[in-house]
Amino acid sequence: MICGSSLKAALDRDWDQQLQKEEALALVLNVLQAVETWVQTLQQEDAQLAQSSLSVAQQVKAQDVEVDENGKASLIKGVAKDRRISVEDGQMRHGRKSRSVRVDGYKRHVLHDLDTGLIRAAGLTPANMPEASVTEAISVDLDRQEVSLKELHIDRAYLSSHLVRERSDGLEVNCKAWPVREAKRFPKQAFTLDWEQQIIRCPAEQEMPFVPGGVIHFPKEICAQCPLQNQCTTSSKGRSVSIHPDEALLLELRQRQQTPQGRAKLRERVAVEHTLAHVGRWQGRRARYCGLRKNLFDLRRCAVVHNLHVLARSQQAQIAA
Repeated sequence: MICGSSLKAALDRDWDQQLQKEEALALVLNVLQAVETWVQTLQQEDAQLAQSSLSVAQQVKAQDVEVDENGKASLIKGVAKDRRISVEDGQMRHGRKSRSVRVDGYKRHVLHDLDTGLIRAAGLTPANMPEASVTEAISVDLDRQEVSLKELHIDRAYLSSHLVRERSDGLEVNCKAWPVREAKRFPKQAFTLDWEQQIIRCPAEQEMPFVPGGVIHFPKEICAQCPLQNQCTTSSKGRSVSIHPDEALLLELRQRQQTPQGRAKLRERVAVEHTLAHVGRWQGRRARYCGLRKNLFDLRRCAVVHNLHVLARSQQAQIAA
């Protein structure tokens, strides 16, 4: 079985039959146990050579197989946290762009200079990592170039990044805010936030103190006697309102989206999407190498190719002028 062209071909089972699938799984686990026993009999030097491959098999077993109280093994339903998806590349991961769109492997990130059209920095993360996690590495690249940001045009997945959380007063953030769910009852916009006193006021003029990043629970006794209760909440515990850690910024972004000037500013980010498309065309949809470091090098290589194209076009435009 180990020397077969593939595991499924070596097992040669009817995978629509549950009993045959269970037999195949038991056979694979028995072979793994036999290999573990054999490795223990090897000399230390030989055992170390086999240990890396054996560790991969043990990791796959730990994340995908469960044993019940009767000792029967079965495949786990669902996906383990930080699940390994490739035997060859231990850093690839499952990720989701949305509920229906899955990403396997890595996610590429670029910092596009809207003034020059150049890619200033690039980053790569496993597919299951949040987009915002890459910004610290990108900041390191910017510091080496002695470049500071004046405007930040980002996808809203980066709103939780340190570039936004730790921004200076001079940095302008342009981003489409998270949408507010439409409901039959009062939305969060119906509540007034007093940022100087950090007080939230409900439509019935009841006030409660708030802290950014916290959840405000209005007293259930007051909500039960409120004439606007049917328009506000059906909970017997009273109305609750969540305050985003950067709620003030989200309010500002939503206000800008309501103006033609604000929407025009958001459209400037289309150039970033075009740059990502260009890089994706050159780099391809599949990772060329194993490991994060090599694929990051490949992404930076494609970023250099993009920058050379931009410089060549700019020179042609100057000659034509």
